[in-house]
Amino acid sequence: MRDFEPAFRDELYELMRWRRDVRHFRTIPVDEALLMRCLDAFSHAPSVGLSEPWRIVRVESPSARAAARDNFEIANAKALARYDGDKADNYARLKLAGMDRAPVQLAVFCDDATTKGHGLGAGSMPEMRRYSVVSAVTLFWLAARAEGLGLGWVSVLDPARLCRDLGVPENWALIGYFCIGYPEGDHDTPELAREGWEARAAALDIRRA
Repeated sequence: MRDFEPAFRDELYELMRWRRDVRHFRTIPVDEALLMRCLDAFSHAPSVGLSEPWRIVRVESPSARAAARDNFEIANAKALARYDGDKADNYARLKLAGMDRAPVQLAVFCDDATTKGHGLGAGSMPEMRRYSVVSAVTLFWLAARAEGLGLGWVSVLDPARLCRDLGVPENWALIGYFCIGYPEGDHDTPELAREGWEARAAALDIRRA
C-alpha cells in the first residue's frame, strides 16, 4: 500500500477539522481550471458497484438561479413555522443559504436508474447509490477547502420542485444544492455552534454488538 508521511497525515486531519459549511461568500469569481480540478475529486470517489451515479448540473442562468432562490424562500418560511419561542428567533437569525453571492452553484443528483455497475451491491440496498454520491460530495468538499474555496450545502429546498425547474430526468434524485466560492471568513468551529443553535457531541457514540 502507498505510505504517507506523518506530516501529510497531520495535514489531512487538519483539513477535515477546518472544513466548514459556508454561508457567507465573497463575490470573487472562481477560476474555471480550479473548479474543474476540485470537481475531479468525483472521479476518485468510491461508488457501489463502480456505478458512479452522480450527475452534476451547473446552475448558471438567471432564471434557474431565481427559481432555486424562490424555492429556498418558500421552504425556509415553512421551516421557520415549525419552531416557536427562542428557537424560532434563533432560526430567523441564521443565514442558511449563500445563493445571493456564491459565484458557483451546483445541483448534484443521483441517477437511480443507471445501468453502470450492473446493480452490484444495490439490489438489496438501492440507497447505496445515493450514499455513493454523498461520498463523492465529501471528497469534492475537502478538495475545495484545500484550494481555499468554501462550500455551502443548501438543504432547505423542495427537491421535487427543483428537479422540475432544472428539467432533469425523472429518475434523478436530488442529493444537494451547493454554493461554492471564496468564504468571507475562516473558522475552526461550525457556524451553527457559533450561533448557539447546536453543539458538537463531546464524544462518538460507539457501541459493541
